[in-house]
Amino acid sequence: MSTSAVPVNLADKLAQFSELWSQKKVAVLNDYEVKLAKLKGEFVWHTHEDTDELIMVISGRLTIQLREGDVVVDPGELFVVPRGVEHRTVADEETAILLLEPAGTMNTGDTGGPMTKAAEVLD
Repeated sequence: MSTSAVPVNLADKLAQFSELWSQKKVAVLNDYEVKLAKLKGEFVWHTHEDTDELIMVISGRLTIQLREGDVVVDPGELFVVPRGVEHRTVADEETAILLLEPAGTMNTGDTGGPMTKAAEVLD
């Protein structure tokens, strides 16, 4: 990851990959990672017991399903999933998101399984 004094252009970063459900680390803020991902379809139900999760929609539309009801997030909006709250993301169309989470946070939280992937660094 570059440490040069150059802004991160999110559109340029998103153009560098097409893989769905694969988080790409684009910046570090203290002990947090700023990640991008492209989503389509349904993810697994999971929980992050020790941390909140900030999800911001860049393009598309995201439904964050919670056990007590759905939250729809449109472009330019963000939602913070509180720590310990079981959730899953659903995107009917390809949706680009930005995530802010502590370094090392796994995408499937405590659930694990075949969709678990560590974030890849995107230069």
